[in-house]
Amino acid sequence: MRYDIKDIKLAKKGALRIEWAGSNMPVLNLIKDRFQAQKPLKGLKIACCLHVTTETAVLADVLKSGGADVYLCASNPLSTQDDVAASLVKDLKIGVFAIKGEDTKTYYAHVKSVLDPKPDITMDDGADLVSSIHRLPLKDHANIIGGTEETTTGVIRLRALAQEGKLRYPIIAVNDAQTKHLFDNRYGTGQSTLDGIIRSTNKLIAGSNLVVCGYGWCGKGAAMRAKGMGAKVTVVEVDPLRALEATMDGFGVMPIREAARIGDIFITVTGDINVIRKEHFPLMKDGVIVANSGHFNVEIDIPGLEDIKKSKRLTRDFVEEYTLKNGRKIYLLGQGRLINLAAAEGHPASVMDMSFANQALSAEYMVNNYRGLSKQVYVVPEKIDKDISRLKLKSLGIKIDTLTAEQKKYLASWEMGT
Repeated sequence: MRYDIKDIKLAKKGALRIEWAGSNMPVLNLIKDRFQAQKPLKGLKIACCLHVTTETAVLADVLKSGGADVYLCASNPLSTQDDVAASLVKDLKIGVFAIKGEDTKTYYAHVKSVLDPKPDITMDDGADLVSSIHRLPLKDHANIIGGTEETTTGVIRLRALAQEGKLRYPIIAVNDAQTKHLFDNRYGTGQSTLDGIIRSTNKLIAGSNLVVCGYGWCGKGAAMRAKGMGAKVTVVEVDPLRALEATMDGFGVMPIREAARIGDIFITVTGDINVIRKEHFPLMKDGVIVANSGHFNVEIDIPGLEDIKKSKRLTRDFVEEYTLKNGRKIYLLGQGRLINLAAAEGHPASVMDMSFANQALSAEYMVNNYRGLSKQVYVVPEKIDKDISRLKLKSLGIKIDTLTAEQKKYLASWEMGT
């Protein structure tokens, strides 16, 4: 078995942490029981480009239990948990190619490593795996029957490929499942982003002016959690509907040029490029903290910050101090990469339980239905979404009502009215 990790001796610690995550992922555990019995993925090779965390390890175990050969690389150079990678290799015999802090060359070499076995299915987070495939000759991976995509950024890239008629195989947008974006993006990103900022800086959130750039589901979660911790939250948006929603939710809304002057902490979660730009940094307060929780490190104009710096040094783990020519200091967290994974542990297992249940069941759906699918990006089937909801409610001990025959008839008719 081929692999490339930091240190296999870290496996014992990783195994304990994976066990802890698994105990908080009841939906995936139920799916694992069925997969072990039915083997719906038997004989398939699955290439995964995901954050190498404890929760991902639980998913990898489920896929392997379903009969698949699993190969895993990181979807971000700073998101790997090295002890988890070690346990996956030693205990689960899964080929892992991921080292926390790897450079760009190594990162893409690892992506290539999970493609070398000629996978049948891809499982992506950010679409680096799929985009790498699309830079290769078609014959190299003509056997791929389908894939899944975990995050907003990746879905955007894949829909662009599909719109140009270049997408080579069908892909299910796991990110767009309601049991994913309504919970993972909002509650998971919201909590873990603040966790990463606090772990790396030990700053008090209460009383601070915190600016959230982007008010999608991730931005809503970050704003909600920051408000709950006592921050005065301002939202930066370009979408009038989202800006109005932020206003109705009680947040200040203003352009980034105005927000730059008042913020103590900045969080970008837009999925777009250069949200905080070169011209904004000199307007900022001395000692301001700038962090990103979007998938790629392009939301903060780091080259622009480098251009106007007087000096730069690492002051704490994941905290780079940029001194500008005007003497003010800007603190960039986690090299502008996903702060919730660079400096913390990512989303809690209980919320990733639903996200990764979508991954596992979407892979099974792809196996059973790929012949009837065109080369497009598909939403997760509603049945899968609702089944996951039911399983999650059951695991929480929560019961809900069902429609009576009379209610079903009423909802399907048009005759009754005032």
